[in-house]
Amino acid sequence: MLRSTLLAAARSPHARKIVESTPLTRPVVERFVAGDDVDAAIRATAEVVADGRLVTLDHLGEDTTDESQATATVDAYLNLLGRLDSHGLTQGAEVSVKLSAVGQSLPVDGEKIALENARRICSAAAVVGTTVTLDMEDHTTTDSTLGILRDLRVDFPWVGAVLQAYLHRTEQDCRDLAHAGSRVRLCKGAYQEPASVAYQDKADVDLSYVRCLKVLMAGEGYPMVASHDPRLIGIAAELARGRALDSYEFQMLYGIRPDEQRRIAAEGNRMRVYVPYGDEWYGYFMRRLAERPANVAFFMRSLLTTS
Repeated sequence: MLRSTLLAAARSPHARKIVESTPLTRPVVERFVAGDDVDAAIRATAEVVADGRLVTLDHLGEDTTDESQATATVDAYLNLLGRLDSHGLTQGAEVSVKLSAVGQSLPVDGEKIALENARRICSAAAVVGTTVTLDMEDHTTTDSTLGILRDLRVDFPWVGAVLQAYLHRTEQDCRDLAHAGSRVRLCKGAYQEPASVAYQDKADVDLSYVRCLKVLMAGEGYPMVASHDPRLIGIAAELARGRALDSYEFQMLYGIRPDEQRRIAAEGNRMRVYVPYGDEWYGYFMRRLAERPANVAFFMRSLLTTS
């Protein structure tokens, strides 16, 4: 019930206005979001990379219905990639892109515009020697996102995909993408989805995650295990036995279990941190609260101790 309420609030303009106007929210947001601008993103990236972890950066924004805003988002990514290059960080950092932020949701030619905008970002990433991963959003965009992925991979075969284990379709999508050269981030999923397309019970989502992991780890691609769940991380490590350490990686979110992130990296594993930045933080923040009760408890404790 709490998760559903928070996910509904993530789409509510009224709830957004209340949360964003509450001064006490900001210190809590800073746990999960690196900052408002590219300077903050570069600082956070340098700190993470310095202790042996990797980074994927997300310029926050989604559901863009204005073409000029989509163009501005692309320009922000081009600036980010240039800054990563000038700071010598491209070997340790890539970028993650939500297609809805670069035009996918536009009412006219949305997919075409998103593809061209994503192509611009991929071209810039190729120039500086790093990669791009396409974030996955709610289930209504899955086919469109995978279609754009296929088009991008013609020229940029290294473009990464994200698959969400709570969707019924994902095990088959894993089979389709578990081939040589394919980079796939497997996460549980963070959107409010109907029972017709997604598992509703946590145990069923976990079982799906393991089934999908087995497919990816048995394939010739590059699995990216995005989870904070110690049990699933342990299962992933067992399934990866026999694979080279550079043929897969673990991923966690910025601000969540940082000590565990460092431990995994210290054991010789590739450990990548998803680092979001920008002033469009509301939707991302609400989904982080919805994912784990501990995040809500942290939020409430912070409000009480700050007030």
